[in-house]
Amino acid sequence: MSTIDLSDISIIDHHAHSLLKTTQPLSMERFQGFFTESADPVVKSRDVPHTIMWQWGIRDLAGYLGCEPTAEAVLAARNALPLTDLANGMWRDQNSETLIIDYGFRGAENYTPEELRSTFNQKIELLLRLETFAQELILEQATFTQFLDAFLAGVEGARTAGHCGLKSIIAYRTGLDIAWTTRDEASRAFGEVKDLAYRQGSIRLANKPLCDFLVITALEIANRQQMPFQFHTGFGDADLNLLKANPLHLRPMIEKFNQVSFVLLHAGYPYVRELGYLAAMYRHVYMDLSLAIPFITTLIPTMIHEALALTPFNKIMYSSDAFSIPEIFWLANKWGRAALERVLGEIVLAGALTEAQARQAGERILNSNAREVYGL
Repeated sequence: MSTIDLSDISIIDHHAHSLLKTTQPLSMERFQGFFTESADPVVKSRDVPHTIMWQWGIRDLAGYLGCEPTAEAVLAARNALPLTDLANGMWRDQNSETLIIDYGFRGAENYTPEELRSTFNQKIELLLRLETFAQELILEQATFTQFLDAFLAGVEGARTAGHCGLKSIIAYRTGLDIAWTTRDEASRAFGEVKDLAYRQGSIRLANKPLCDFLVITALEIANRQQMPFQFHTGFGDADLNLLKANPLHLRPMIEKFNQVSFVLLHAGYPYVRELGYLAAMYRHVYMDLSLAIPFITTLIPTMIHEALALTPFNKIMYSSDAFSIPEIFWLANKWGRAALERVLGEIVLAGALTEAQARQAGERILNSNAREVYGL
């Protein structure tokens, strides 16, 4: 097999999350919970030890930590290290350079962007997570007009406030089949959401007319400002309807807002080919490989093969979608880079690319595509 060595290319992890502050020490039960997207405690405690991700991950982590390849030994070794040393060492080991983080996920429990910058060895860039931002404003603002004015001001000023792009998790909340919604429909929906928030004292925004209206409003702004816009697609959190997370649902938005760089996340998994098709057909659609890396484990090379078969190399970006603990970043970066090297080597062996062309493709996927899309 031809070998393509990409170890000297630093990673721009364009879709990631912050670290939790309370992960030292970890219990075994909590540690296992980070190796699944399921919210079911039985899955976390009973099923995770029987997954490839856990068993392979434990062996690789043991090699890095220099301990016996058992879950107990790995947990003890990682708990013996200060979190800063563990995280910085793992990012350094995998040549990770930059994290573009969505700080709306587990916000109160995580290191803030400022704390990340002062504590860890990664450059930190920010995305504005629309649904979380909207939830905060709904609790703060009394009327729809006040809410919408604040939302517009926040999105209009996102770049000035230090964000390099916008992000929507509408796939998780109401689906990617976004419908054109009037202001009156959104206003009525706001009243329903506001009333529910008042009764419950909190809010999880999952009202379709309001979600659709806000995302389209943000797309209009992003179109004017030519701003990157991330969308979760395919699998992810347990609250999504996978049928409505097919990236093909976004085609009307893609065709309408052609000045927006649509960055479609999670490789659209299992809709990898559908996402690859969109990225191949539309100049402003980009394919991200995260969450599929590392969670589909031994199928990571297959997924990358499917992505590269049709999609231009300048339209594909690596990221980890890692969260909460350094080990998920390290495993994603290790397995993702190794799989990309393997697949590019196989493509060279097939005579489809030269080694120089394959290396250039790898550099684009790991680094320069993200640098260009987000203007870093």
